[in-house]
Amino acid sequence: MKVVKFGGSSVASGAQLKKVTEILESDPERTVVVVSAPGKRTADDEKVTDLLIQLGESVDDNHMNGDIYEKVRNRFKEIIDDLDLSDRTLSEITNKIDEGIAMIRGGAANGIDALKACGEDGTALILSAFLSERKHNASYVHPKEAGIFLKDEPGGALVLEESFAHLYELRKKEGILVIPGFFGYTKEGKLITFSRGGSDITGSIVAAGVKADLYENFTDVDSVYCVNPALVKNPKEMKNLTYREMRELSYAGFSVFHDEALIPAFKEKIPVCIKNTNNPEAPGTMIVAEREDTCGDVVGIASDDGFVTIYVSKYLMNREIGFGRRLLHILEDEEVSFEHAPSGIDDMSIILREDVLPSHKEETVVKRIREELQVDTVEIERNMAMIMIVGEGMNQRVGVASKATRAFEKAGVNLEMINQGSSEVSMMFGIHEDGMEKSVQELYKMYFS
Repeated sequence: MKVVKFGGSSVASGAQLKKVTEILESDPERTVVVVSAPGKRTADDEKVTDLLIQLGESVDDNHMNGDIYEKVRNRFKEIIDDLDLSDRTLSEITNKIDEGIAMIRGGAANGIDALKACGEDGTALILSAFLSERKHNASYVHPKEAGIFLKDEPGGALVLEESFAHLYELRKKEGILVIPGFFGYTKEGKLITFSRGGSDITGSIVAAGVKADLYENFTDVDSVYCVNPALVKNPKEMKNLTYREMRELSYAGFSVFHDEALIPAFKEKIPVCIKNTNNPEAPGTMIVAEREDTCGDVVGIASDDGFVTIYVSKYLMNREIGFGRRLLHILEDEEVSFEHAPSGIDDMSIILREDVLPSHKEETVVKRIREELQVDTVEIERNMAMIMIVGEGMNQRVGVASKATRAFEKAGVNLEMINQGSSEVSMMFGIHEDGMEKSVQELYKMYFS
């Protein structure tokens, strides 16, 4: 049994869904399918999820943006017409969109989630109807019916362990099962969504639940590249990666995979293959628990901007028992999650995503740190970027760090932070974001040219 997930570009149009159907027809083991919402058809197109968010934000008691509503409806209509499906499918999707709007107007806390979920739900309804038209035994499986139960957490839902037992029951169903990604339900029946890009998480959860032999994630690239192709021309392809390497790369900016997506597959030791919907014969990139060719080399370079640093300094900080705990407790109190916390004898830096520390919250956090911890210095630095070099066993390879620092020197970029800690897989560097592109290019030359 293979679980197959198709991303937004793979389901963006009727033509793409025909390719999806051919891929499913080419391998009878591809019996469970997870789909995203329709993505961009061209570079200047809009994703359906973005349109649904805009629509939800425009809704009030007496008004909504009718133009956006029609845009969403017409995207689905174009796909349905291209596949020669009946208007019944469009009516079903439209009803779900209307229900989401009604929930927002009714003040439901999860109204916007219900509306956003219509993208994935619509794709699943269309694909299952098209497969049935092609005389396949295919069925749409709602996430609640599948047993995808979630815990509502800030920043995105988390799967409950009991979901996996429910999902295993899907093995008893015959034919091709089509499941919408991105959302599930609490035990109380409330619809909630994963964080953005969460269809990857659904696919991994379903693969783990049914104990699939392989989880195939179809996107729009032949394989994973060792660096962002937008920053380096014709970068090297990676044919094999470990779960840990892919997790680190995804977290640090690789857009191929949601950074939380591999965890369920990792726990069940299910191999993952990233493939191209537009070139399904290409071997793709295999992600496995272990690989034989691990020799401590750098396999990938990831980069991302949009970080902020809270720098705190206090003389004899190292002698003050509980200082770090109390600092992090202030962030917990203010519902601010952190990414990294490198420290010295008298100072400590907290690395955060910018979106978790808006200006009004920044003032509160800084004030509390000053007053409660009696620090000498507290400074906020925005517009930071993080660059990560990744490779299994890298910490046992002599000269990896020196190559990196030489690359930053050649790029003329000052290092604000270096963080490796106990990781055997990655080393992270913090810089100002205006030096990110040049730094990545020099790192690529150093490790791959």
